[in-house]
Amino acid sequence: MPTLEFKGKEFVYNHHLTVPYRPLEAHPDKSIGSKSGNLIIQGDNLHALKALLPRFAGKVDCIFIDPPYNTGNEDWNYNDNVNSPMIEDWLGGNPVNKEDMLRHDKWCCLMYPRLKLLYELLSEDGSFWMTLDDNEIHRARMLMDEIFGDECFIASVVWQKRTSPEARLMLGAAHDYVLVYSKRPNGTELKKLSLSQEQVEQFANRDNDPRGVWVSTDMTAQGYRPNQMYKIKTPTRKSYSPPPGRCWSLIESEYLRLRDEGRIWFGVNGTARPRIKTYLDETEGVSAWTWWTNSEAGDNQESKKEVNRILGPETPFDYPKPVRLLSRILELAAKPNSLILDSFAGSATTAHAVLAQNAKDGGSRRFILVECEDYADQLTAERVRRVINGYEYQGTQKEELLREQITWSNFSRDKAHKKLLDQVESIENLESDRFDAIKKTVKDGELIITGETKVAEKVEGLGGDFTYCTLGDPLDLDKMLTGKSLPDYASIGAWLFHTATGEPLDLSSIKEKRSYLGESSAFHVWLIYEPKLEFLKSRDAALTLSFAEKIAKKTDKRHLVFAPARFVPNKMLLPLGVEYAPLPFALYRFEKG
Repeated sequence: MPTLEFKGKEFVYNHHLTVPYRPLEAHPDKSIGSKSGNLIIQGDNLHALKALLPRFAGKVDCIFIDPPYNTGNEDWNYNDNVNSPMIEDWLGGNPVNKEDMLRHDKWCCLMYPRLKLLYELLSEDGSFWMTLDDNEIHRARMLMDEIFGDECFIASVVWQKRTSPEARLMLGAAHDYVLVYSKRPNGTELKKLSLSQEQVEQFANRDNDPRGVWVSTDMTAQGYRPNQMYKIKTPTRKSYSPPPGRCWSLIESEYLRLRDEGRIWFGVNGTARPRIKTYLDETEGVSAWTWWTNSEAGDNQESKKEVNRILGPETPFDYPKPVRLLSRILELAAKPNSLILDSFAGSATTAHAVLAQNAKDGGSRRFILVECEDYADQLTAERVRRVINGYEYQGTQKEELLREQITWSNFSRDKAHKKLLDQVESIENLESDRFDAIKKTVKDGELIITGETKVAEKVEGLGGDFTYCTLGDPLDLDKMLTGKSLPDYASIGAWLFHTATGEPLDLSSIKEKRSYLGESSAFHVWLIYEPKLEFLKSRDAALTLSFAEKIAKKTDKRHLVFAPARFVPNKMLLPLGVEYAPLPFALYRFEKG
């Protein structure tokens, strides 16, 4: 399979493996409850993704990311601490802009390790969704084919992001892409979309069928199949055969069954070519296709209004994604109890869509957001707080008062010119008491007069909760040895469990007083540890024969024990099915009491 080569690839190829583990530190004062398990993490998303692995590897059902498009106008920064003089030199070249001749290489170096960690977090039947435009879509496709596998490509959706032409371009860009991949070939089954109101209105009951309203669908299929080539007679004895190059979509026995059940439609007079009746009550939805219009999935103008409505107009988000776009992705890719991850969270549209969907159908979907910028608390998390609790909205309500086509005759003839001006003046005089302002604009050859009123209202909250986290200090061997940095039991336990087993740890399985972490597919895993240097230097921190004999009574799996030291030789542990793994205390010295 062809692969994409770019400057720095050899240095970032395994960079995700060298990223230090940094435990998550919760901030209750910035959180709203913690019951559901929703997380908002402030910090470098590469480090945050590494921090999520011990708990969520292989558990994320839907990943959505909206990374830098690398248009040259965004001024994003490349900050990864890669051990390479060339890449270290890049750190002094921030921000990355249009004048940077290596901006595409830098973008690939940014994305490569993050995509590798996202792949590890995605569940076996999960799906991955990424928005991009023409600047990087072709390179992203090659990166994804290399990391996920080209056989895991599902679709490249075209999303209509705007409706008005972009005059500064030779051909105005009206769309973005949504790149969709699965974890394994044919591993993802996307759901059907709910019928729109317009589609529902197509159903009718023209023959008073007791099964309810229905629509008729074609009963032919492309190609030739001998057992689907037969003549059909209508109730009026008119005979039909399949059209040239096609056959019936049903074998004859199945057709006869549906006909006898009244599920075949021959038209009002019983003379038309047969069609199958599809009932609204039996319709699960419609399959999505790869062209998403703004009427279905929103657009940039809609999303900007959403953000301004909640956070006010002074935000750094030029092109946030609309809630309707994320809602459509969730409808296709997420179950009512799914876990959704967004590691380029920005304006927090993903969390908003998850909360809205839960409020709509009573689901228990969870989200994890990661945002590296300083506005993670004041904007990203703040939007989620307001969506959960409700917020005061101050905005402008508009009412169109006049829309008049402007032609040459409007202004070339004095009478017509004066009449139009008099009409505008009359509207201003008559309507000024009803509105705070009367605005006049000319757009696309039309004069538009709009009355504007300032409004204030309370938007009800959707409910929900989240825990706000930052990244703690990396687990550092030297600091651990001196007692300067000792992580809590759950943090080091989750890291050790995942490192040893390659599986995530369910934190609810931890029994700290019994030194038990949890169960993997091959082991019961134990950790003798307290975040106190005195304990780690005491006899109580060592694996003993009595401890090994006690846990060995559970014989369904082998036992893996992490401890700073052991007072029992391996030859006595092996018959018990117990394996010892030393904690990273190479300079540990036992202090005799």
